[in-house]
Amino acid sequence: MINLTVNSQQVHVPKGTTILEAARKINVQIPTLCHMENREPIGACRVCLVEVAGAKTLAASCSTPVSEGMVVHTNSKKARMARRLVVELLLSEHDGNCQTCDRGTDCELRALAEEMGVKTLPYEGSKLKSHIDDSTPALIRDSAKCIKCRRCVTICNEIQGVGALHPQGRGFDTEIGPAFTRDLSEVACVQCGQCAAVCPVGAIIEKSSIPAIWAAIENPKLHVVVQTAPAIRAALGEEFGYEPGTRVTGKMVAALRRLGFNSVFDTNFSADLTIMEEGTELLTRLKSALVDKKEVALPMFTSCSPGWINFAEFYFPQYLPNISTCKSPQQMFGAVAKSFYARKIGVDPKNMVVVSVMPCTAKKFEAQRPEMNADGVADVDYVLTTRELGRMIKEAGLEFRSLPDEVMDAPLGLSSGAADIFANTGGVMEAALRTAYEIVTGRELPAENLHVAAITGLEGIKEASVKISDTVYDWRFLEGVELKVAVSHGLGNTRRLLEHIKTHGSPYHFIEVMACPGGCIGGGGQPRYTDDSVRLKRIAGIYAEDESKPLRKSHENPDIQKLYEEFLGVPLGDKSHHLLHTHYTPKQQTCPGAWQG
Repeated sequence: MINLTVNSQQVHVPKGTTILEAARKINVQIPTLCHMENREPIGACRVCLVEVAGAKTLAASCSTPVSEGMVVHTNSKKARMARRLVVELLLSEHDGNCQTCDRGTDCELRALAEEMGVKTLPYEGSKLKSHIDDSTPALIRDSAKCIKCRRCVTICNEIQGVGALHPQGRGFDTEIGPAFTRDLSEVACVQCGQCAAVCPVGAIIEKSSIPAIWAAIENPKLHVVVQTAPAIRAALGEEFGYEPGTRVTGKMVAALRRLGFNSVFDTNFSADLTIMEEGTELLTRLKSALVDKKEVALPMFTSCSPGWINFAEFYFPQYLPNISTCKSPQQMFGAVAKSFYARKIGVDPKNMVVVSVMPCTAKKFEAQRPEMNADGVADVDYVLTTRELGRMIKEAGLEFRSLPDEVMDAPLGLSSGAADIFANTGGVMEAALRTAYEIVTGRELPAENLHVAAITGLEGIKEASVKISDTVYDWRFLEGVELKVAVSHGLGNTRRLLEHIKTHGSPYHFIEVMACPGGCIGGGGQPRYTDDSVRLKRIAGIYAEDESKPLRKSHENPDIQKLYEEFLGVPLGDKSHHLLHTHYTPKQQTCPGAWQG
């Protein structure tokens, strides 16, 4: 352990701890714009400068390790003035357009300037030429707003393992972006939006669907329905001052009604539907492999995360046959809404607009995929991120905290607790195991409170196994089989898992992949700034939602049962295959480096 003094307070920390980490241990906050949790510090922004007694120069606290007897002053005049100077210089070359910038009061640079008392700009620096890249359905980049903190580079390369963003050039002329200063549509960008989630300013943002949705709501000829993903209910409150993980399901429903949507539904309904289809698909593949001795694509991968699908199409096309043919819950909902529900209420599907509220920017991309339509009508028309929904509620003048708690509409609003946990890493797997195990054995999954502890939490790659015994007659071929599953979240972890499988083979039968760290609760469209402490609070909120439900298994949802009885027939049947299943294509073979492939 190292002993040091920070602002006259004694601190004891392990060797290798940085000054920044030591200060945070005693709740001393040092500002920073480039630092990222659990990543090697790069000291790029210089906003975290502190004074160390006896040192000739100020030290970047994010990258300077502590030493025995060190005396640190984080709030001395010299440190405060230096940090203020850095912020002033950043502002001098930052073409922020603060009056109209999407980030507004959510801008970290603006917040720092306010904290440091910067009222005027003493320096007028040169500004980079603005290049607006709006080439993709999900994201917009503005090079003039970039402050070169490199957070987007870190998350894209080190955490997501995608490598779409890099610093290019030197000094003032450095530009952060795709190789050869191309647009995002010309490189292997998976649209996950993690770059937008960590950007401290407005240099990367989601492409807004708000104007188009307002226009649809105000068009009397259109019937506009909205669906809300499970991750939203544990994060939307952060936009209105609630603690992360606070469940605001009822107020969210009330807000959506007051925004003018004709019906408010739950993506959780189609998450239960996904389990019915995906679970049946897994059991069918296992039967083909174990009984019929056919060559079957195993392990089977989940297909709920569009960022993961893009990643597989770009980098691991050999595993596309292994991915479940099920559409994501978002797309399944749209397909059911524009067929079953439209017929039920007597609305022409062409006059129905389906809006999704998602934690994910890649969902904007997914909604526009040419595969995602049934009978020539797009499953989903528009996608809002959690942040966008927060802006719409504020724009409408709704006092969110004062809204009553309301419930989802029928018949696409009832869901089980299993659907809620789709938001968490490991949740899709756990939901699938709850249903598949009970179908095969007739008994409840032997796990504490239905939670499979081995696949919960934030470990990057997790695995578990379930021994099958005492099967019912139709599933005797699984008697004695040890069903092995794996879970990964964050595409960098997924790359490592797939490379290992490619080299050593796979012991698994079923693998869940989520593109974003923590799963959907850490999606690229969620309220900023998301670190592990926030992820864990949101995860806890989602598990609490699951545990509060009277229904906790997808196959027990009576509205799902009724949907099959009245409309779909059986899982994997002709109608469900037509509406709820799809296929994917290797992108590098059809349109190299472009999402349009």
